[in-house]
Amino acid sequence: MPPSDPHCQSLQPLPYHLEVVDYLTIHEPDVWRWAAAGITDAGQREALRSRLLRDTYRIEPDAHADIHALLSTAMARLGIAAPVTLYQAPGRDMNAMLMYVPGEVHLIVQGPLLERLAPEELLAVFGHELAHYLLWSHDAGRLLVADRILDDGAGTAPSINETFRRYVLHTELYADRGGALAAGAIGPAVSALVKVQTGIGSVDAGAYLRQAAEVEASEDAASKAASHPETFIRARALALWWDGAPELDAWIATRLRGPLSLQRLDLPGQRRLQSLTRGFLAHFLADRRLASEAVLAQVRLMFPDWGADEADAGPDAFAAAAADDSVRIYLNALMLDLALADRGQRDEALLRAGVLAEALGSLDALLADLRRHAGFGKRELDRFKRQLAREGQA
Repeated sequence: MPPSDPHCQSLQPLPYHLEVVDYLTIHEPDVWRWAAAGITDAGQREALRSRLLRDTYRIEPDAHADIHALLSTAMARLGIAAPVTLYQAPGRDMNAMLMYVPGEVHLIVQGPLLERLAPEELLAVFGHELAHYLLWSHDAGRLLVADRILDDGAGTAPSINETFRRYVLHTELYADRGGALAAGAIGPAVSALVKVQTGIGSVDAGAYLRQAAEVEASEDAASKAASHPETFIRARALALWWDGAPELDAWIATRLRGPLSLQRLDLPGQRRLQSLTRGFLAHFLADRRLASEAVLAQVRLMFPDWGADEADAGPDAFAAAAADDSVRIYLNALMLDLALADRGQRDEALLRAGVLAEALGSLDALLADLRRHAGFGKRELDRFKRQLAREGQA
C-alpha cells in the first residue's frame, strides 16, 4: 500500500494528543523547554544502543532475510525511510516494542512472536510499532515531549496520572491504525492483536469484530485500562477508523475519556470544568437581581477576572454523557455558597438553586445539603418543596 493511500493520509495524531500538547505548552512552558532539550541527548542514545546490544539478540538481515523483507514492506507502506535494527529480547510472552531514537528505528520483539504469527500479522505488528516512531517524529517530536513530561510527572498528582493514562491509551489506538496500514487490511491487525493478548494459535478476525460489537452493545463505560485499551475497544476503534465512521472522534472520547468526573479529572478536563463552572455560575446569575455585591465578591474569590459577559452553560451542559454525579454535587455546593452569601436575597437565591438542581437531576442531594449546611428542618424543607412546585407550574 503506497503512502498516498487515503487511509495513510488520515494517520494523524488523535485530538486528545493535540489537546494535551496545547495544554502543556501554554501552562507549563518552562517544563516543556526542559523536556524538549532532552529528547536529542546523544548520551542517552548511545546508552540505549549499548543496552540493547548487551541484553538482546540482534536479528541481522543476512541471516533473517524473510523477517527483514516484511519489516521493509511495513516501513515502505508507512512512508518511513530510516536505518532499522531488529532485536529479539528474552521472555516467554509474545510482545513487541519500539525504543525511540530520532532518525533511527530500534524494534524489539519478545517471545515466540516471529514463529507464531502469519506474515500478514507480522506486518501488522511491525506497523503498530513503526507507528509509534511516526507519532514521536511528528511535528518535530512535540508529541514525544508531552509523553516524556507526563511520564516523568507520574505520581506527582492524580490529574497528571490520569492525563498520562489517557494519553497512552490514545497512542495505542493510533499505533493500531499503523498496523492496519502496514498489513493493508484490518483483519491481520485484529487477529495479531488477539493472538498476542490471548496466546491462541488461530483467530477469525471477522468473528472477533462481531464479538467486540456485542460487548459494546451491552457495556458503555469508559476504559479503565492502565496502558492499553481493552481488546474489544481497540478492535472496534480500528474498524470505525478504517470505515471512515463520522462518529469516530466522539466514540473515542466516550470510550477512552468518559464524562467529566471529579475523581478522574485529567489536565484538559480541569480546564474544561473550569470553563463550564464559569458558564454555570453565569447561568445561575442570569437573573441580575441575584448578582449583588456580596454574591459577586464570592464569585471573584474563585474567578478574579470575572466579567459581565461570561458565556452561559445551563443544566444541559451537564447531562449524563457530559458529567457524572460528582460534578452535579459540586455544582450544588457552588449554588449553595452563592445563595448563602447575601442574607437579603437568601430565599430567592435558594429557590433558583432548587430549580437548577431539579433540572440537573441533583435535587435530592441539594435537599440534603440544605439540612446539613443551611439548618433546614422538616418544616423548612416542606415549604421549600412547595415553593419549587409552584415555580414549576408557573
